[in-house]
Amino acid sequence: MKLWNKYEKINKKVEDFTAGNDRKLDIYLAEFDVLGTIAHIIMLESIGLLNKNELHKLKNELRTIYRQIKENKFHIKEGIEDVHSQIEFMLTEKLGSLGEKIHAGRSRNDQVLVDIKLFIRNKIKNIADNTESLFNILLTQSEKYKDVMLPGYTHLQVAMPSSFGLWFGSYAESLTDDMQLLLAAYRINNQNPLGSAAGYGSSFPVNRQLTTELLGFDHMSYNSVYAQMTRGKTEKITAMAISVIAATLSKMATDICLYMSQNFNFLSLPDEFVTGSSIMPHKKNPDVFEILRAKCNKLQALDNEISLIASNLPSGYFRDLQVIKESLFPAFSYIEECLSVAGNLIDKLIINKNILNDDKYKYLFSVEEVNKEVMKGVPFREAYMKIKSKIEENKYAASKTVIHTHEGSIGNLCNHKIRGKMKKVLTDFQFDKPEKAINKLLEE
Repeated sequence: MKLWNKYEKINKKVEDFTAGNDRKLDIYLAEFDVLGTIAHIIMLESIGLLNKNELHKLKNELRTIYRQIKENKFHIKEGIEDVHSQIEFMLTEKLGSLGEKIHAGRSRNDQVLVDIKLFIRNKIKNIADNTESLFNILLTQSEKYKDVMLPGYTHLQVAMPSSFGLWFGSYAESLTDDMQLLLAAYRINNQNPLGSAAGYGSSFPVNRQLTTELLGFDHMSYNSVYAQMTRGKTEKITAMAISVIAATLSKMATDICLYMSQNFNFLSLPDEFVTGSSIMPHKKNPDVFEILRAKCNKLQALDNEISLIASNLPSGYFRDLQVIKESLFPAFSYIEECLSVAGNLIDKLIINKNILNDDKYKYLFSVEEVNKEVMKGVPFREAYMKIKSKIEENKYAASKTVIHTHEGSIGNLCNHKIRGKMKKVLTDFQFDKPEKAINKLLEE
């Protein structure tokens, strides 16, 4: 069964090639196709294309299908092309020709568009929840280890004193900026394309504002041509938001892999979280962070991959866009898994509290000595050369006392401010609005 079929026989190879992985990937969209269809038929009843009894029957059957999907009992049968066809087939199987009325006033183009937008909206909430969990773990660790000193590096050379509080907090604040981009992706995505049909509207007097409210969208994509142009663009912007979170995780994983090496010896993991060697009995490898880094680096390529698929398409719908699903849909599970694993392991890190006892860090406090001279009234350049000469003449001896008080320094982490930034961006998502709309849509 195909919604577009005009009963001509299609070459089997062409049919298989154009369908691609749609039947498999469309399972991701099933529940959202039902939600979009419920909103659509409520609108059809409001403009007289369905009567109240027909609407009641269709809604009851669609809610039954929705429950089947949630219970993992929904399948796209052999010979049925996609999720849209499967749901319409199930309706007609139970309700006869009434099931065929659901497609009036829409095209498969705006149908799949609204499915994808509802799906992405749901997945962005999952990403935000997982990011918030990791953020809280990082800030907890920052407070717990705020007084444990850590050497700071530039150019991979010993530079200035840092702390684990500063290091954990840096990745927490990075996530607040990442969430700003995720919020932008959410807002761009959360616009209703339903009613744009194939991209040129409909002669039916469809009420697009009604479906916008029913599905909990912020507003609609007003221009019907542009509504279709958001296919590919929305996915690309979402992929960019995923990629910046992945970049933060990848950098953090690299730090941890370095810090776990014996050359650094800043931290370690319990034995249950490391792997060994097939021939070297002493090895404790940070494989989990290496895999995490690789997966996150793969995610950073996602927006470029989507850009190339959609880059040379004119306005209007093209089947090229179908291929984007193969890249984007699995990426949500990827980033959710990476965030979850990172949170679990960051919480288990074992911190070396005596790092600075090693002689190789004896010059770590040289800047502190320069600053002490400046505080006595010595010009900075003169103070710099004075300490430099002591180092070269092997006469340098520094105390390991650091007094940093400014915002964002070792002694003033500003974690409460960083927490406030995250709270603000999470509040701006307003996830409760679509959640209430969907719950109301599913009420008996």
